[in-house]
Amino acid sequence: QVQLVESGGGLVQAGGSLRLSCAASGNIFSINTMGWDRQAPGKQRELVARMASHGSTNYADSVKGRFTISRDNAKNTVYLQMNSLKPEDTAVYYCYYYWLNDYWGQGTQVTVSS
Repeated sequence: QVQLVESGGGLVQAGGSLRLSCAASGNIFSINTMGWDRQAPGKQRELVARMASHGSTNYADSVKGRFTISRDNAKNTVYLQMNSLKPEDTAVYYCYYYWLNDYWGQGTQVTVSS
């Protein structure tokens, strides 16, 4: 099993920034993919960003150029720097981990006011 604990959500005005963090613990394998998904009210959960342990990344088109994913493999931690936030970024953000199985954290609320 893998446990994921997110932090860093909150309320911010449009144009502002937030940084999310997620620490993974448990049965961690050194080769893995970590990332972030989000789910807005009334919408399906969607991929925001992924980063493999070797460094490759991918982003949803809606966040490219505004969000940056990074990770500290020694700490089994993944980050999401979110800049130029928009009201449509409002959602619960879930940390994601993959190695043989998918795991998600409990989620952290991000609210962007206009």
